[in-house]
Amino acid sequence: MNIVVASLHVYPIKSLGGFSVNSARITDRGFEHDRRWMLVDANGRFITQREVPTMACLHCTPITNGLRVTDVRDGDHIDVPLGLHVGARSRARVFDDEVDVQHSPTNVSAWFAEKLNVTCSLVFMPDRAQRPVDTRYATGLTSLSDGFPYVVLSQASLDDLNARGVSWSHTRMTPVRGPGQAWAHVPMDRFRPNIVIKGGSAFQEDGWKEIRIGSARFALVKPCGRCVIPTTDQLTGERSKEPTRTLATYRRRPGTEGEVKVDFGMNAMAVSGDVVHVGDLVTA
Repeated sequence: MNIVVASLHVYPIKSLGGFSVNSARITDRGFEHDRRWMLVDANGRFITQREVPTMACLHCTPITNGLRVTDVRDGDHIDVPLGLHVGARSRARVFDDEVDVQHSPTNVSAWFAEKLNVTCSLVFMPDRAQRPVDTRYATGLTSLSDGFPYVVLSQASLDDLNARGVSWSHTRMTPVRGPGQAWAHVPMDRFRPNIVIKGGSAFQEDGWKEIRIGSARFALVKPCGRCVIPTTDQLTGERSKEPTRTLATYRRRPGTEGEVKVDFGMNAMAVSGDVVHVGDLVTA
């Protein structure tokens, strides 16, 4: 069976819901428009679903010349441009990195603050900002992602997880394992991949060093150790122990600083190419 691209995903605002695309343009720091915006607190530190799980309820969709951010709880929305050329400048922190950012208008930040009930500002990473990836694993740039510009994940890996009978507690995924019934499945959106691959075997991506997607090449540089975000329902913001609890039974590894990591998917860097498409052949 051929291995091909099943779907491509862009998350314009860090830790908010993204959208799928039929094709994606490769840039020096990830897919075009991917994680160029983020929310920061009063000290300029990034905010994610780790601290504010209701961020999962704010979903981005593309509109003409911009983005529409919709609160799926009530349908309220606000429009944001794809980029920002004016606005107050400052420095913002993403983990241990500091990056140059520009601030959106105060009314836009106020909308997010009201929806999330936190003090925050929406900021944009301009092209002039340079954020290197961890040089222990690769060289190059990334956007406002956690650490690397791409996450690659096989559908077969998610199928393997779901086949293990994850015990769900959320309304959207109630366990129904009675006679003739099956466990509800965890959706792919819990893992926020950029590139989803179909065909092949579960966790095949673990052993890939480089893949070709169409005419583009990607280096797979590091397993993606998972935080609490996969336990967050991406429609309600509700949180449980799954699927991390099940993943931890067979996907644990020691981290570089003695901590335990639970891996799912691979972090990647683009080596060459301009555009990738859904349906492109994947070769390793």
